Amino acid sequence: MTIKAVVREQIRQRANFACEFCGISEIDAGGELTIDHFQPKSKDGDDSLDNLIYCCVCCNQFKHDHWSTNPQVPQLWNPRRGPATEHFFERIDGMLQPLTEVGAFTLSCLRLNRRPLVAHRLLKRQEDEKSRLLTYYRERLRVREQLLAHQAEVINDQQKRFEEQWRILQFFRGTKE
Repeated sequence: MTIKAVVREQIRQRANFACEFCGISEIDAGGELTIDHFQPKSKDGDDSLDNLIYCCVCCNQFKHDHWSTNPQVPQLWNPRRGPATEHFFERIDGMLQPLTEVGAFTLSCLRLNRRPLVAHRLLKRQEDEKSRLLTYYRERLRVREQLLAHQAEVINDQQKRFEEQWRILQFFRGTKE
């Protein structure tokens, strides 16, 4: 397939440099992913941006040239047409649970619950939680530093007032410092 470099880059950026089916990033895969025709060229698909999907080698191979024109057969989920959350739910164990027939068919066809993907989802969830906690604690630290700075100002102000009161008291007592 000959896709111009500009179009390829546009597709990569649109997909945020990750497989539009399973979410594996170029970093996770160790290199650029593939471009697949959602509707295969062998089945009258074209090179339009809407028909081109950025995907990993595994998803591309599992999808192969799937294209059903039979209304009785569920269609494959098209990431260009709607979010994964319409068709899948990620369980606590990292497995994807289908929510629709399209989701069930896509999970089966692309094998989206293969062990490495489940492990990747669990690791990503842990990393997201660490990032969330880091942001939370950084914010808490920033607020603490502001409070400490304010507290230092209050203590300094109180010290000045105390010294002024001490001088006034000494004056009325008739003593000098």
